[in-house]
Amino acid sequence: MEAVTAIIKNLLKNTRVVLVLGVVLGLLLGLIIGWGLWPVQWTDGTPEVLEQTIQDDYLRMTIDSYRSLKNANPQVAADLAEDRWDYLGTAAGPTLGRVQSNPGYLDPAAVQDFRLLIESRKGAIATAPPIAEPSGLGNIVLYASILVVVILLGAGGFYLWRLLRRGSGKVTAVMQASEASKHAEKTNFEDLGLAPPITQTMTTYVLGDDLYDESFSIDTAGGEFLGEYGVGVSETVGVGEPKKVAALEVWLFDKNDIKTATKVLMSEHAYNDPNIRARLEPKGELIVAKPQGQVLLETETLQLLATVVDMEYGMGALPQNSYFERITLELAIWPRAK
Repeated sequence: MEAVTAIIKNLLKNTRVVLVLGVVLGLLLGLIIGWGLWPVQWTDGTPEVLEQTIQDDYLRMTIDSYRSLKNANPQVAADLAEDRWDYLGTAAGPTLGRVQSNPGYLDPAAVQDFRLLIESRKGAIATAPPIAEPSGLGNIVLYASILVVVILLGAGGFYLWRLLRRGSGKVTAVMQASEASKHAEKTNFEDLGLAPPITQTMTTYVLGDDLYDESFSIDTAGGEFLGEYGVGVSETVGVGEPKKVAALEVWLFDKNDIKTATKVLMSEHAYNDPNIRARLEPKGELIVAKPQGQVLLETETLQLLATVVDMEYGMGALPQNSYFERITLELAIWPRAK
């Protein structure tokens, strides 16, 4: 239970995951309400929208009524028959064709007489059913909505399954990371003569957290959205599981800037490897991660100070100081002075 709780907490810290879950839950809730609790109910519908056998019965009654009334008052009978015919709309012709083929209790001559009346007022009647469209817009929207829900549920379920699978042990990497971040002491910037940051977060990567990707929202005290920031895996070395992380990508998104600021924290070995450097240089400035080392990212209106609070390299067959066993970062955001 503790593993599941830690995983859920870690998920809820990820803005992207929360957004996906919100969309999925919103669609599911809409389907439950729209189809289950308060489905669409038809009122004051015309015979045009009824089932075919009901339309046939309706037209038979219309013909029988016309036959009964026409001798007493031909004009009223004809007008009433025309009005009732119009209620069938686009289904009128095909319905008449079916009734002529199967008049039931009616005299076929009465059906033909009714047809002659309608044709005298409306013109020739096409009794063949209209060619159905391959799919209406409503069906397309419905099927597309169902497909989106299935895809989102599948992707979300797979992602959650992977997290739960790796959390099946007694102590998981996610739990270790959560504990490390919780016990890391935050910097008191006011004691250093600096203004308190807008937001200040501790995040920890621990070997085994192959899906490590943290993101956080930047909001003012009044709830205004300013941007996002985060850190995730940028490069691994070696083969096999768990993945050996050799570089982390720290990023800052500013809603008032056209591009996202990015810098890459690397292990000593990765920093000195020309092949790895060549792959990572397009992402941003490359910096060797060192205890208490700091990295500053700036955008149009924001600045992020990332501090390596604690770190430890992994030990094994790979070169010395090539991947992180654990690294804790403090991410603090301030408005950028102009």
